[in-house]
Amino acid sequence: MQPNTLDDGYWSHRYQTHSDAWDMGMPSPPLTHYIDQLTDKDLRILIPGCGNAYEAIYLLQQGFTNVTLIDISAYLVQQLQQNPLLQQARILHQNFFDHTETYDLILEQTFFCALHPSLRKDYAVHMHRLLSPKGRVAGLLFNCSFVSSPPFGGDEATYRQLFKPHFFIKCMAACYNSVTARKERELFFILRHK
Repeated sequence: MQPNTLDDGYWSHRYQTHSDAWDMGMPSPPLTHYIDQLTDKDLRILIPGCGNAYEAIYLLQQGFTNVTLIDISAYLVQQLQQNPLLQQARILHQNFFDHTETYDLILEQTFFCALHPSLRKDYAVHMHRLLSPKGRVAGLLFNCSFVSSPPFGGDEATYRQLFKPHFFIKCMAACYNSVTARKERELFFILRHK
């Protein structure tokens, strides 16, 4: 039986028991490389399903001023709100699909893979709604399958078909700078609002 991946209790339990096997304990190198190329420090940035928020900490350390984090786990949100490195971020305990604000940039880092595949079309539609007209989504997707889930995997062809109705796909390619455990298993992508 598959877990309800939109359940606060399910995710809070995983964080309390440290059973989030794909947590790297650091910001993802492909994302830090991307962030290092951004020049507008006032971009409205959202990280949905933010997990332990390593990328958010990195953004704040680089001088970004408008960072919003969302996670469905009340336990995790409470932990993040107590982290002095995240005092300048806005941290929301919320279901991503209930969020209605707009952003210039949405960073994807293991949120998509945490959602059951039956929610992927809704994810694409809602991401489109949350983006400003010139906004973009950038991040990582697993380019592999998993025996047990979450995380849920996939492949480039499936992702292109999913996103094409809503976004211009500026980039979707194998990562050259993944951490060793994810080498040849990640795609970096950038989507622009259509």
